[in-house]
Amino acid sequence: MRTSLLLSARQNEDTISPELRTLMDSISTLKEMNQDTFLFHEGADAHDIYIIKSGLVQVSKLTADGKEMILRICKDNDIIGELTLFSDHPKYLLSAKVLQAGEVFVINKNQLEKALMTNSQLTFEFMKWTSNHMRKFQSKIRDLLLNGKKGALYSTLIRLSNSYGTKQVDGILINLTLTNQELAKFIAATRESVNRMLVELRKLNVISIDKSGKILIKDIDYLREQIGCENCPVDICNIN
Repeated sequence: MRTSLLLSARQNEDTISPELRTLMDSISTLKEMNQDTFLFHEGADAHDIYIIKSGLVQVSKLTADGKEMILRICKDNDIIGELTLFSDHPKYLLSAKVLQAGEVFVINKNQLEKALMTNSQLTFEFMKWTSNHMRKFQSKIRDLLLNGKKGALYSTLIRLSNSYGTKQVDGILINLTLTNQELAKFIAATRESVNRMLVELRKLNVISIDKSGKILIKDIDYLREQIGCENCPVDICNIN
């Protein structure tokens, strides 16, 4: 029988304070977002940041050879576009594509900067929160560089389980349907190589995949051992 999302502990650590959220809500406007549209594109002028109310948004970056690398899959209450704050003539560093239709709070960057400058405590909190997101980004790049494609896939599965995992009797179900092509984009690999690695994990009885494409991690300790997991806090080791 399913229990609540494993992410509950991470949400407590990685969620902004009620005071900062109230400030951001007070200067935001609500906007619908449609599936397969973009909130912003990498390299475009950055005027707004976003808080997701409902739906799913994929945050990605193009590599030097033109491949798309997925960095985050964001859901309700996640903030995106935040790295442009307090920058001169900022550009979006990443692209944000809507995977599942929903609603998003849009906050003008200049308005938020002015509001934060009147409250040093909330400014410090926001900068600390942004720094935490940079740590997550760096840890993902580290996994790719130090552990290779296979280690990066194992790390991605662990992160997905922390963000979208649901406890089952026989393991942790990643309650998100992803194709092998989409998994490949998390680690800048080919669909074929990801398929081979998943087949290997199934033979080892580390994972199983149901008819809908959802992955059940049956032996997460195996994945952790293979990459020399450092037991990072869950607010760092996640995919959103």
